[in-house]
Amino acid sequence: MLVKEALCRQAKSGDVDTLYELIKGYAEKGIMLPRSKDVLLRQIDTFVIAEIDGEIVGCGSLTRLGLDLVEIRSLGISEGYKGCGIGSKLVEQLIQQAKEQRIPKIMALTYEVRFFERNGFSVVDKEIFPEKVWTDCVNCPKQHACDEIAVLRYI
Repeated sequence: MLVKEALCRQAKSGDVDTLYELIKGYAEKGIMLPRSKDVLLRQIDTFVIAEIDGEIVGCGSLTRLGLDLVEIRSLGISEGYKGCGIGSKLVEQLIQQAKEQRIPKIMALTYEVRFFERNGFSVVDKEIFPEKVWTDCVNCPKQHACDEIAVLRYI
């Protein structure tokens, strides 16, 4: 399939319903934490979206975990658009935001290790991120049997 170039932009409040549905699809498969519409609205300034012809086809967010650490969260691509470089474009945009905030470390918990490795991340032990463990993992249903892989990139 020939896919047009995706444009990345900051999310806005009018994008919440679409973001919610995209994230919900991943959450139902157990590969992403769900986010309520209220939470998405409160955190909308942390989200970047990818659009093709006005249609949202991907999203990702950047959440601060400490003075020198941010996390890429809720990175997802709509069915039919995976493998087209949209995820890498979103990651690039999020890395740029971290650079602008002068935050030297970006982490993610993922099942897509190869994707993150292609984008300059390395696999690390997730226990090196107590900021993540104590803010999010304590509320996760997979807390005691987490099968996600931690990745880290220094910028």
